[in-house]
Amino acid sequence: MATPPENTVVNNPQAGRFEVKKDGILAVLEYRLAEGKIVLIHTEVPEALGGQGIGSQLARAGLDYARAQGLKVVPLCPFVAGYIQKHPEYQDLVK
Repeated sequence: MATPPENTVVNNPQAGRFEVKKDGILAVLEYRLAEGKIVLIHTEVPEALGGQGIGSQLARAGLDYARAQGLKVVPLCPFVAGYIQKHPEYQDLVK
């Protein structure tokens, strides 16, 4: 199976979310910053964008951002928690 193409993930700190916009449809990973950590709250990928790897791209963007900023991760979002379990290279970020 071919790897889905990467979409551009944008950090929108004013809205507290990472965003992917495709075909006019918005998918998001909501977060909140706290002292020394990022709380990844909720991933929302509309059904029209499902099955394209967008949720994983959002999770990876949030985790890469946390690493770049020296933040610990609190994965309240079950999708992100599952992503971390499947990708051990991110487990050191979990608070």
